[in-house]
Amino acid sequence: MKNIIIIGSRGFEYNYGGWETFVTNLIYNYKDKDIKFYVPTLTHNKNENLKIINKNGVICPNIYVPDQGFVTMFTFTIKAVKYFKKYIKENNLENSILYILGCKVGPMFLFWRYYFHKMGVKILINPDGLEWMRDKWSWWIKICFKISERTMIKSSDYCISDSKAIKEYIDNKYYKYHVPTFFIAYGAYLNDCFNNQKALDIMKKNNIKANNYYLIVGRFIPENNYEIIIKEFMKTKIDKDLVIICNLEKNKFYRRLKEITNFESDERIKFIGSVYDKDELLTIRNLAYAYIHGHSAGGTNPSLLEALSCTKINILFDVSYNREVGLDSCFYFNKNEDNLKNILIKVDKLSKNECLKYEKMAKKRIKEEYTWDIVVNKYKKLFDDICKGKL
Repeated sequence: MKNIIIIGSRGFEYNYGGWETFVTNLIYNYKDKDIKFYVPTLTHNKNENLKIINKNGVICPNIYVPDQGFVTMFTFTIKAVKYFKKYIKENNLENSILYILGCKVGPMFLFWRYYFHKMGVKILINPDGLEWMRDKWSWWIKICFKISERTMIKSSDYCISDSKAIKEYIDNKYYKYHVPTFFIAYGAYLNDCFNNQKALDIMKKNNIKANNYYLIVGRFIPENNYEIIIKEFMKTKIDKDLVIICNLEKNKFYRRLKEITNFESDERIKFIGSVYDKDELLTIRNLAYAYIHGHSAGGTNPSLLEALSCTKINILFDVSYNREVGLDSCFYFNKNEDNLKNILIKVDKLSKNECLKYEKMAKKRIKEEYTWDIVVNKYKKLFDDICKGKL
């Protein structure tokens, strides 16, 4: 029996973010009776602390952390590591792998790894994207992220990246630590698209017509290049809307962007808030004319894979980890003046046959490289090789 402990997401069966979606889909698609998964769950209810819940065979201990803003996940991850250091010893777990998502533990893990190694536990780290590159962080937080990244990779036995570009960065930057690094992509589904009524109601409420809008889906932060996209779109005379699905609640960046771009003067630009329901979002993606992906930091982004799986045309910000996913199935823009404007004008004139060609190419990328079956099989081999001492 292999024991896989995954720390770094808010929990199992959570519909919240990228890590939560990854953990849930990895476990749902694993289908191996010779493995036991453990996924700690973040709770803000003090009365639920250390209560263990069995969710479809997955052991999920509740870890209480008060709401501390962006610091919450750091505190939760550290407490979860300390919890399993004790749990593994008390329950005599063998063939154990500790898989940590992100670099939220930092220098403290240099100390804790001794105890895990003493119990025969193998340590995997997935550093995710280059968190220290995000514009939203102050200089001192960026320094903390870089230190945490370095010490977490140094402390691990193996490193996993869902982006080839990030793997190359790790291999070059941290080669002196001799940590074997593996590329295993994030997964996606090739969905059968259908028209969800709630999604159609959202579109009707906002006067959005099928196949007559460009779509953006993502967190409302500077490094997702909203300013460039909106400015360049406003330069065009395209007779389609720009529909933006994002978290606007109490967002300072939204107010600043309003002042910089004056987007309220353009009736085509429509912020419709957040859409969390998968079927609703799938319908809105499928009915879009094209998707614009402005993410410039991080590795393989889940929303990009979702777009390739069901959106006809995809226009991506030109960075290595976007290109490695889209290859020649997508269009790419940069920050140069009029670059995106000209791409939008070109894309808007594509014939139906050309649109169909790009749609087929995008879905082929998902089918050949990014299905959950492919991802899970790679994890199975890696976990098996680690437990058998082949690596």
